[in-house]
Amino acid sequence: MVSEDKESEFIRLLEAHSGIIYKVTRIYAKNASDEQDLRQEVVYQAWRSYANFKGASKFSTWLYRVALNTALTHAKKDRKESPGFDSDWQVAPAGDERAQLMSHIRKLNDAEKLVIMLHLDGYGNEEIALISGISKNHVAVRLHRIKEKLSQAIKNEQDEN
Repeated sequence: MVSEDKESEFIRLLEAHSGIIYKVTRIYAKNASDEQDLRQEVVYQAWRSYANFKGASKFSTWLYRVALNTALTHAKKDRKESPGFDSDWQVAPAGDERAQLMSHIRKLNDAEKLVIMLHLDGYGNEEIALISGISKNHVAVRLHRIKEKLSQAIKNEQDEN
C-alpha cells in the first residue's frame, strides 16, 4: 500500500516533468494514437517503479530512463507485430524548421534518438551517458555523428525542393 504522501509527491513530480514523457512518446510513437497509448504506459511504468526511486539521481534523469526503456520495449513489440510503418502524424507547414527537424529525428535509430533528444533538452554528456548507459566520450562522438547526419538530411531535403 502506497501512502497518500508518496502518491501526491509522485503526481507533483510527474506533472512538473511531464514534458519528458511528451518528448519521448512524440519521438518513439509511430502515430498519434500510439503516442497516447505509449504515454499511458510510461506513466504506469513510472508509478510501478517509483517505490524503487531512491533519489540517487535527479527525478528527471530517472523519469527519462523509465520513459525511454518503456518506449524501446514498446517499439520492439510493435516491430514484431507489424513491420509496416503507419504514420498519421499531422503535417506541419513546409516552412516549420522545428517540424522538419523532428521529422528527421524520427528517422534516426533508437540509440541516436535517445542521445539527440537528451542533448536538445539541455542534458550534458555526463548525464546523457548516465541515462543511456554509454561512456561520456562515446556520447560526444555519437552527438557529432548525429548532428552531421541531421544536417546532411536537411540539406538533401532542401536541395530536392
